Amino acid sequence: MSARQTATAAARAGRTPKAEPDWELVYKRNPVERIKRDKSPLGILDELPALIAAGYERVPEEDMVRLKWWGLYHDKPKVGTFMLRVKLPGGRVSPAGLRAIGEVSNRYGRGDGELSTRQNVQLHWLELGTLPEVFERLHAAGLTSAGGCGDAVRNITGCPVAGLGANELFDAQAVVDEAAAFFYGNPDYSNLPRKHKITISACADRCNAPEINCIALIGVVHEGVEGFAVRVGGGLSSVPRIARDLGVFVAKEEALEVLAALLDAWKEDLRYRVSRVKARMKFMVDDYGPEGIRAEVERRLGRRLPDYELEPPPELGDHLGVHPQKQPGLSYVGVPVPVGLVSGDQMVAIADLAERLGGDIRLTRQQNLIATNVPDERVDETVAALAAIGFPLDVNRVRATALACTGEPHCNFSVTETKPRLASLVDHLEQRFGEEIAGLKLHLDGCPHACAQHWVGDLGFQGTTVRDEEGRRRQAYDVFLRGGLGPRAAIARPVFRRVPADELDGTVERLVAGWLEAREPGEDFRAFCDRSTDEELETLAFGSLARRKQPVSPAGPLPRDPRTPDTARAAPAHVGRGGDSNDRSWREH
Repeated sequence: MSARQTATAAARAGRTPKAEPDWELVYKRNPVERIKRDKSPLGILDELPALIAAGYERVPEEDMVRLKWWGLYHDKPKVGTFMLRVKLPGGRVSPAGLRAIGEVSNRYGRGDGELSTRQNVQLHWLELGTLPEVFERLHAAGLTSAGGCGDAVRNITGCPVAGLGANELFDAQAVVDEAAAFFYGNPDYSNLPRKHKITISACADRCNAPEINCIALIGVVHEGVEGFAVRVGGGLSSVPRIARDLGVFVAKEEALEVLAALLDAWKEDLRYRVSRVKARMKFMVDDYGPEGIRAEVERRLGRRLPDYELEPPPELGDHLGVHPQKQPGLSYVGVPVPVGLVSGDQMVAIADLAERLGGDIRLTRQQNLIATNVPDERVDETVAALAAIGFPLDVNRVRATALACTGEPHCNFSVTETKPRLASLVDHLEQRFGEEIAGLKLHLDGCPHACAQHWVGDLGFQGTTVRDEEGRRRQAYDVFLRGGLGPRAAIARPVFRRVPADELDGTVERLVAGWLEAREPGEDFRAFCDRSTDEELETLAFGSLARRKQPVSPAGPLPRDPRTPDTARAAPAHVGRGGDSNDRSWREH
């Protein structure tokens, strides 16, 4: 936006506009902007032979940053191996594509893989010298990692059963594919202020979490025309936001044009390049409000968009189980992938199964997978085959909705175990409560970046540390309650601080037992927490307030937009165990 446009938009939103910086100030304050100015990250693949010849230890740190634009991060510790994030628009991958990913994991890594909450596949243990062959193999299979990390459009998510779901409003996958083809690797959109997350879907269940994306196109039919409502400004990390309705209708054919206008308004405003901490689109929406953003988009389009009021969302769906497709005689089968872990051998086996069935594979936001186009007479055979590969359908549903980030041992940002720790907690709770916890949504992150979305789980956990009585640092977790997506979308609040890792099972067990004992008919865990005070929940979790040690000063209240839905009410951070703060929100991810 220009200075005048900024002032106008801010005035409409009732805010004082920020002073307009120039590029000199941006480059002075923001080292990543200098890295992008000096050399485009998109060209770093051409330099791989020279980097390999020089050796890992001599690769400049600036080039390590540029490698992020191709989906590469250091594995932990930084001793020469990488994580690679492969982007799958809408979570859709062909048998040949999944087989290629699995074979790359086996040949060049250590056979490890994981499914992410943005419908990517992530591989580990890849060495610098193998990267040219890795990229050659993936590109030959029609796959890309361009923009998997870095200041670019990340994987565009959607409903994993687009085109198949019997109750979808329309098939939005063509719009997902069009946007991916336009944005992925596009130099004009690979120098954004920060990462950018888009989701596009016409799923009746809104399974793709439109509430927590920078831009969400939500399928609707308006006056007989297929198109989208638009929400903007969602996101998590250390300053979470629920996306807000732009109040417009966008026809399918205009979707890409509107997406580009939104990104252009953000990327051209230098106010959101000075500080990496304030560089996400959600801060622009905070500053100008949806009314100001809409006005700027319409100015760029040269026309007014039709008004549209988005209806409240239904209960969140996950596409788990066996479901009939809209194509007669065919079904899809969604199975849990506990904490998103999948080996190279399993990926190859799933690809072989999908190829025999004549379908493809879809990955879900909940880190699960779906086999498609299963003939009805082969459903039982397919369910058995998936179980033999290691993904049985007949398990407690909590194993399908428990989300964990990459965490230790791979992620350099994580200060705690994540996937193994959550798997252990689920085992403990299932042994204690059985099917009574089938509806719980447990989300565990190892740092504030919130890749596993701990802000919107029934029970969210963020890794931190605590010092014991002898002064030794121990892993611990902050516990978040009252979060969620769907009709009760809300940002959770940290109610218990720094619970030592070895006390987490017992703490959560007592809290869940208290809910099961005191719940009203049909009352789920979230509703129980909403009507309970922090003190009451603390008493359930720890027996009595007297058992808790000295209070910990919380890091400070979370910034909260007054227009956030009422359900996202603040619950003050409460008593916790003594320890050191581990807020790493300034770091890049």
